[in-house]
Amino acid sequence: MRITAVTGRIHSTPFDYGNPAGPGGNLHLRAMDTLLVEVTTDAGLTGLGEGFGFTLVGTTKEALERLIAPACLGEAADDIPALMTKLHRRFHNFGRNGPVTFALAGLDIALWDLAAQLAGKPLHALLGGAKRDRVPAYASLLRYGVPALVAANAEKAVARGYRHIKLHEVDLACIEAARRAAPAEIPLMLDINCAWPSIPEAVAFCQAVKGWNIGWVEEPIWPPEDFAGIAAVRAAGHTPVSAGECLGSPGDIANMLAAGAVDVVQPSVTKIGLTGLLAVAAEARRRGVALVPHSPYFGPGLAATLHYLAAAEQEQPIEIYFADLARPPYPALAPEGGFVAVPQGVGLGLTLAR
Repeated sequence: MRITAVTGRIHSTPFDYGNPAGPGGNLHLRAMDTLLVEVTTDAGLTGLGEGFGFTLVGTTKEALERLIAPACLGEAADDIPALMTKLHRRFHNFGRNGPVTFALAGLDIALWDLAAQLAGKPLHALLGGAKRDRVPAYASLLRYGVPALVAANAEKAVARGYRHIKLHEVDLACIEAARRAAPAEIPLMLDINCAWPSIPEAVAFCQAVKGWNIGWVEEPIWPPEDFAGIAAVRAAGHTPVSAGECLGSPGDIANMLAAGAVDVVQPSVTKIGLTGLLAVAAEARRRGVALVPHSPYFGPGLAATLHYLAAAEQEQPIEIYFADLARPPYPALAPEGGFVAVPQGVGLGLTLAR
């Protein structure tokens, strides 16, 4: 099965995230953009993937179409490791983390979709088979910066059936507002987005939230490659620590795990591909570290993450960005009662909204 074309298309839609006053979160999003990667073959099959997006979709699409697509023409689509290794080596001078590798991740997901289609099976069947027909979800709230809005949206998430909530707040008053709004048994995960420039500041933050049933503190310090610094925050022992979404390769994540930096590792399939995610999963198992993927997106990347979690030996929740899209790429991925149903069709098993 040979590749005849690789193309990118941006799916853009308005969205509501519970704040009528302004653009969305710390990224100031005015639309929810998804970069769809389409790989067509001489077998008449088309695979779908997703490269990490938000404000990067245009740059990643450019990298896909100018660099990666021409290099894929005529290549075998059914030997994923060989092709991905070849392309990563070919384009390593363009950066080992960023739009080029994000585009490669989208290609990788599309190749896995093709492999499952060729086998006539759902993607999870190629990953060891589904262990569950639905996966619990956690609500990943965008940043509000206003305690009343944080509380209102935490309450909304609980009302929709979520039993885990993630915040992107750094202000203690905002976090406390969510803690008061959500039942005490619902853990709060705190994505700090590398806010603190020093270890003492990060440790002080973790100590301040210690008694609030914190699932983890995510990416506490800048830069995200400071594995010794993250490990020092973890060693202080106030809260569990997680990281991994900002790292661009399984090797980088393996180095973070070797440093003993995290309790929870969070690879992003739209940055390292499904092949990379599986490599990280193997290393995390070897080191006894929990893996909860990063997945605040709505397209094939979210679908691939769902298939992975369906097949995982240990149940873990899937991250759902807490935003209501006017035109979601995959309406079937909307959680119901705090769970997302696992697709059973071939490949990704979902119909893409056009």
